[in-house]
Amino acid sequence: MSDRESGDDQPQAQSMFGQQQQQQGEQELATKMLQIQSKRFYLDVKQNRRGRFIKVAEVGSGGKKSRLLLSMSTAAEFRDHLTKFSEHYASLGESYPQINGPPNPDNLPEDGKLKSEMMVKDNRRYYLDLKENSRGRFLRVSQTIARGGPRSQIAIPAQGMIEFRDALTDLLEEFGTDDGGFRGELPEGRHMRVENKNFYFDIGQNNRGIYMRISEVKTNFRTAITIPEKSWARFRDIFADYVEKMKEQTDKQSQEGGK
Repeated sequence: MSDRESGDDQPQAQSMFGQQQQQQGEQELATKMLQIQSKRFYLDVKQNRRGRFIKVAEVGSGGKKSRLLLSMSTAAEFRDHLTKFSEHYASLGESYPQINGPPNPDNLPEDGKLKSEMMVKDNRRYYLDLKENSRGRFLRVSQTIARGGPRSQIAIPAQGMIEFRDALTDLLEEFGTDDGGFRGELPEGRHMRVENKNFYFDIGQNNRGIYMRISEVKTNFRTAITIPEKSWARFRDIFADYVEKMKEQTDKQSQEGGK
């Protein structure tokens, strides 16, 4: 096991990705790399406005990448499950690639699952399945997001579960299991009236972070937009740019009209 920077092999791509992370207020705090059989796994501890989390990336022998995101508390729960899965795996004996002949189909479930668990965190579900196929035993970890979000998964060779758990434990001991995030007092809502319209500015927070909801309300009509906190500065700059340009046009027209 070794520690190193994770990411693409091309320096230019790394630099662009790093700049994008910096713009989004995302910070990389630590990274570990594991080589398990033909796969590399990167465990990156990151931090943004919403708190700390661990990004797990699997890179196969052909360079194909798969990623999962774990909050620190979910990573701690996953570590505990890894211990239980490792113990169960040890109790099974050798898998058939290491012994003569295929496995007895009567000893395996139809779907090849030997043990399964599930974790739930906010709008994410994680399915842990210890499975066996013609290449051996492995732990498949699938992440799904509520409301039809994308599904992602990684597969950890069973022989590497303890090594994976130990690397995860090292990071959790250093950075803790608290998800963190903003805990201060949010600004109070604001209101303004323009002609026959009312505009309400409300600051809120959910599992995705802090946001501003701007509502336009008039008789029998209401609409709203939601702006993530990380976009406020950009939103302000665009708005200020339009204000300045309109002021320049207005001043120019006033000067021409006075001639």
